[in-house]
Amino acid sequence: MTRVSRDVFAFLAELRRHNDREWFNENKDRYLAEVRDPMLALVASLAPGLARISRHISVDPRPSGGSLMRIYRDTRFSRDKTPYKTNVGIHFGLKAPRDFDAPGYYLHLEPGSVFMGAGLWHPGADGLRAIREAIVRNPRGWKQARRAGLSHDEATLTRPPRGFDPDHPLIEDLKRLSFTAGAEFTERQACAPDFPARFVTACRRATPLMRFLAGALGLAF
Repeated sequence: MTRVSRDVFAFLAELRRHNDREWFNENKDRYLAEVRDPMLALVASLAPGLARISRHISVDPRPSGGSLMRIYRDTRFSRDKTPYKTNVGIHFGLKAPRDFDAPGYYLHLEPGSVFMGAGLWHPGADGLRAIREAIVRNPRGWKQARRAGLSHDEATLTRPPRGFDPDHPLIEDLKRLSFTAGAEFTERQACAPDFPARFVTACRRATPLMRFLAGALGLAF
């Protein structure tokens, strides 16, 4: 399988120090050769392993509109006007209609921070209600789904959501605004030959959560 080169982290570290269009344009060929193209090859190499988890996971190695997220930041509504992300983000979502809240897997590569994420981050109002209703309807299934460990640093409501019993035994989960799990890695692990297999294994551990969320939203898994 394709491995992650240390060049990826080196380029991102330089970009963090020189986050402006002039520097990036001068180094765009480096970005394509050292970051984008190797990451697209990594995406393609992960396809067989993720397909063994679910054939409904979208793995798209296209350079635009695929699993690899854009390096360009959307600065329209942000006080931070730096134009480029200083991390690599790769998203493998469940196949769903366009603009549909769908759970998925995520790989984050950044100097000092490498992790896998799974689940659904900040779904819209309809998705949130559907997941909460599924938790109430199937508490045993939800308890099994969260066994892999839910992320504890996500935002939650301070009060119970409207329409749900404030005394429900799972009220703290019903107050969640995201339903995610994750696993952290070191840069050394990320650059090792076995990292693609290690990433897929971490994704597989989150299968119960992904399956529950997919079912709550009416998606195949």
